[in-house]
Amino acid sequence: MHEREEPEPPEPGTRGRPPLVRELMLVAGLFLVYKLGRQLVTGHTAEAFRNGREVWDLERALGLPGEGAVQSPLLHGDTLAQIANTYYAAVHFPATVAFLVWLYLRRPAHYLWARRVLAALTAAALVLHLTYPLAPPRMLPATGLVDTARLYGPSVYGPPSADQLSNQFAAMPSLHFGWALMVAVGLIVATRSVWRWLWLLHPLLTLLVIVGTANHFWLDALAAAALLGLALAVLRRPRPAPSATRVRPRRPVRRHSLVGAGR
Repeated sequence: MHEREEPEPPEPGTRGRPPLVRELMLVAGLFLVYKLGRQLVTGHTAEAFRNGREVWDLERALGLPGEGAVQSPLLHGDTLAQIANTYYAAVHFPATVAFLVWLYLRRPAHYLWARRVLAALTAAALVLHLTYPLAPPRMLPATGLVDTARLYGPSVYGPPSADQLSNQFAAMPSLHFGWALMVAVGLIVATRSVWRWLWLLHPLLTLLVIVGTANHFWLDALAAAALLGLALAVLRRPRPAPSATRVRPRRPVRRHSLVGAGR
């Protein structure tokens, strides 16, 4: 009696890697549309400052801790402030790109899911940026916070009136935090290591940095988390792929003797 083994068919949800050139053009196009869209609200200065004061008052009414509690430790010396400013300027975009590249190479199905979630989150954020321009807390004297990037460097922003590369009045929601949280969620879902939950340190550190440098309010991060939660609820994540090719035995083929054979 012999048993034959054959590979088990792949699980649903595991798909091939999409064409690289198409993905590069798609991601670059989405980023360009987002950057151009942000420029549409660069002139709404008065509204952005008014909204900033409203957010500050709302946080105090809700009993949220002041952003100054996070910034104060950074002001005791140049080193901590410079590290926070560097993290804000240099980690946000490269970390997200590295996350997508790793998923594209190692987890294609998870890559498609993560790219869709990030695109949905960014599109929703752009709508909010257009409809609710918001000055960051570093621009509002009422907050008592300072612009750590301007004082200690490095800074990615120039004077708002002369800044043609970014919209500094697009603080709500914080895509710094939203993207960082998605990086952590995506890596936790796509990997099986017992240490994978440590990826949550990335959005936690990002939250402390964006608040400590006075680039965002607490509510900016909460709004990003809410939008990400909505995107994750709508866009179904892929089923986990098997860690190794499994085999299953086939039923043994029984050989029946012919009636009258050997007589």
